[in-house]
Amino acid sequence: MSSTTPIWFITGASSGLGRALAEAVLARGWRAAITARRPDTLGDLSAAHGERALALALDVTDGRSVAAAVRDAEAHFGAIDVLVNNAGYGYLSAIEEGEDAEIRAQFETNVFGLIAVTKEVLPGMRSRRQGHIFNVSSLGGLVAFAATGYYHATKFAVEALSESLAHEVGPLGIRVTILEPGGFRTDWAGRSMVESRTIIEDYAETAGKRRQATRSISGKQPGDPARAASAIISAFEAGEPPLRLLLGAASLKIARDRLDTLRSNFDAWAETTLSADFPN
Repeated sequence: MSSTTPIWFITGASSGLGRALAEAVLARGWRAAITARRPDTLGDLSAAHGERALALALDVTDGRSVAAAVRDAEAHFGAIDVLVNNAGYGYLSAIEEGEDAEIRAQFETNVFGLIAVTKEVLPGMRSRRQGHIFNVSSLGGLVAFAATGYYHATKFAVEALSESLAHEVGPLGIRVTILEPGGFRTDWAGRSMVESRTIIEDYAETAGKRRQATRSISGKQPGDPARAASAIISAFEAGEPPLRLLLGAASLKIARDRLDTLRSNFDAWAETTLSADFPN
């Protein structure tokens, strides 16, 4: 790293996990470029930590904004040691109910925005042969439920991109960790959530019920963003950080259940699977 005070670049730092992580990083005496579409929401952090906290405007869907934020962070601190791609949001909709503009907007933020920031930061990390990239996926990047199919699609994409990236940059001294939180007490299910205006009655018992359940848990989720931030820092400090880091008890349980379901499905159809090859 650049020194004993690593330099972090955190997207979506105005609230939730991004905010908690920014606070934890700065509380340790480290340095951070903290970004949000409205940097005024970060004023208290920059005021409290002086030159160690650089609040920057960043819209991850705008290439010029991405380039400017990374350039300003590198000019201010000299480098970026740790990138946290945290910006993202949810969308409640059955697949058939999904509205094209909203679907594309979600992919622009959750997937293409993450790609843009990563590609802008990587040249500096490659030149120094060191760095750590944390991509915030979700438990929803491993398993899918009704009403959040498009959100899951973005997070499954983040999983694949991150895993490929880890293979590519690992030999260059750059680490990649995929973060997979379950339900955390953030704005994800509250004011940050977007919902389709289209409602199809046939999905009332599936996507409809999940919409209601998701809204009802906002502010009551078991996950603590501050504790998640501590877990992320532990992964950063580890000699061998994980490729994937589940966050929260529900995330661990559901992910394990998912593994069991996959194995059961694969085993049940193994004979048919093997029949697809040319005979020996």
